[in-house]
Amino acid sequence: MKAAVFEDIEKIIVKDVPMPEIDDNSILVRVKACAICGSDIRIFHHGNKRVKPPQILGHEIAGEVVEVGKKVTKFKLGDRVAMGGDIPCGECKYCESGIGNNCNINYALGYQFPGGFAEYVLLNSLVVNYGPVHKIPANVSYDEAALAEPLACVLNGLELSNIKLGDTVVIIGAGPVGCMMIEVARHMGATKIIMVQRSRPRLEIAKKFGANVYICSSEENAVSRVWEETGDQGADVVIVANSSPEAQVDALKMAGNRGRVNLFGGLPKNNSLVTFDTNIIHYREIFVHGSHGASPGHHRKALELIGSGAIKIGNYISHKFSLDDILEGYKMAESHEGMRVVINP
Repeated sequence: MKAAVFEDIEKIIVKDVPMPEIDDNSILVRVKACAICGSDIRIFHHGNKRVKPPQILGHEIAGEVVEVGKKVTKFKLGDRVAMGGDIPCGECKYCESGIGNNCNINYALGYQFPGGFAEYVLLNSLVVNYGPVHKIPANVSYDEAALAEPLACVLNGLELSNIKLGDTVVIIGAGPVGCMMIEVARHMGATKIIMVQRSRPRLEIAKKFGANVYICSSEENAVSRVWEETGDQGADVVIVANSSPEAQVDALKMAGNRGRVNLFGGLPKNNSLVTFDTNIIHYREIFVHGSHGASPGHHRKALELIGSGAIKIGNYISHKFSLDDILEGYKMAESHEGMRVVINP
């Protein structure tokens, strides 16, 4: 089969590799769509301790089941399925509690297990039994279903941020995930949503997703503007949906009393130490937390939301490339000129 193989830093080669062979407890999926995540770009440039080259990346996957192991009962030939990234081990206390994205082993498709930038992907018994693998609603395309993975991460993050009816929510970062947060926060009851983005062109792209206020932080003081927009009360929830240390510092300053600040976007490992004024946390009783990945339950909910039409996920797909042109897809995703980039093997 053809696959895009990550062989080293800055080196992905599209080539023929052996077809995966299933056992009695695994399934083989013909990949129809696999979207490029920001983490795929980071691995390409910087590597990752969980990824041992040569490896096939890609974890936002949708496709058709073409082979089924003799002992597999959850899936059958012809099933249309979507997959998420985080794979619970199924045995540790976190997995038993339903938060497999906090599993100490931290397995994932496209990391320890071969991912979706290939014509076929093997789902081993661990993925089949415990992973985020769900059937796609009949009215949802493969391209749309692949984006259930990032949407699941959004659901996890906003649930942990405890958004309530009437909340004012600030989202810093107008990438595809940040824009998804606008829609989901609205469904959760937020009545005022403020989008903050440094790049004016990127902010203009985000305007179609319906936030109440758009702030270009390179043109004005975003912290002052948030306080102005909230009647000098500060925001109830602030979510940092980018990888900027400065944005994390600003987020704390934007939060009002008992506000919740979610450091959703991870920082580069060589730039992850941030200096906070902890008196802000102390005197305003602010809750600061993070969120990472999603559980299989979030992935199922994401597909249900897409299938119901509550989230118009097709609006987040801007470009499509063949597997042969995956490096062009990477360039487009990294340019921030569009939204999600999908590879169709």
